Amino acid sequence: MGQRDRQTVAVLMFDGAPLFETSVPMSVFGSDRTDSGVPLFTVLAVAGDPGPLTTSSGIQLHAPHGLEALKAAATIIVPAWRRPEEQPPEPVLDALRAAHKDGATIVGLCRGAFVLAAAGLLDGRRAATHWRWAPVLAAAHPDIRVDPTVLFVDDGDVLTSAGTAAGIDACLHLVRREFGARIANTIARHMVVPPQRSGGQAQYIERPVPESSGDPLEAVMAHAVEHLHDPGLDIDTLATRACMSRRTFDRRFRELTGDSPLQWLLVQRINQAQQLLETTDASIDVIARNVGFTNAVALRPHFRRVVGIAPQTYRTAFQAHSPAGAGHHTRDPDKTAATS
Repeated sequence: MGQRDRQTVAVLMFDGAPLFETSVPMSVFGSDRTDSGVPLFTVLAVAGDPGPLTTSSGIQLHAPHGLEALKAAATIIVPAWRRPEEQPPEPVLDALRAAHKDGATIVGLCRGAFVLAAAGLLDGRRAATHWRWAPVLAAAHPDIRVDPTVLFVDDGDVLTSAGTAAGIDACLHLVRREFGARIANTIARHMVVPPQRSGGQAQYIERPVPESSGDPLEAVMAHAVEHLHDPGLDIDTLATRACMSRRTFDRRFRELTGDSPLQWLLVQRINQAQQLLETTDASIDVIARNVGFTNAVALRPHFRRVVGIAPQTYRTAFQAHSPAGAGHHTRDPDKTAATS
């Protein structure tokens, strides 16, 4: 791999692309959130066409960097493309191939997946794009396993996503993968967006308590997040707290969050375990009990299913990246009474 800075993100911009999709990676990576412990990212706006660039809504943009800037970025994001049937410029495809070969992670959001496909970076891989364009991508590139049902696909050094807000999900997932759960959660909180999970996928993304809408279930969800250490916290308990039958609670919860209560509670516990693995030196057994599991043996299979790796592997990968650092201790739930 060449000299690529892991905190440098290049965003490849095209004439005729939609403004919102183009701005998604800028929103995730482009703000200075160092006062909240988020690393400072360098975002390079790279012109894929001769400028000035005009968005699909007629707004003109000036990207100050040319394709040579792709050589510095560890992550290169293609947030959009104008027309699926149009072949992207060959210099762009050559630059993406070279960057990928040199070790950069390449990301295609929404129709940006068509640019990655034209570069041959999706051949033999599973990929996502907007559901409207998924059949078009599959027909044009039969070597790609296009999945129209997911928000995004992480295939290691290549990521693709569905449209619009799914691009935010993919970018936050990339932050979580590279910099850890706490950093991704902080960015999501600043953006006032709930990171989404695609059903059945082993992703690093949790669904936090939604922004307040006045729904009484929000207080129950907030209570659950504050009492994850309580092994007696289960769905029947939450339903009782909400003054609902279990059946009504399940239905209302799915309407509010899109997840079942059981899955949501599990993900909250795994998310908290991730943060404790990043920021404390507590044993995995203690962490398991702090998030409501009986022991490490009970935690590990759920952690693997949601995160994709073992707890100790996660700690090794991400603890060094946490600004809070290791060395902090967390409570032993056997010695601390749970508050009501």
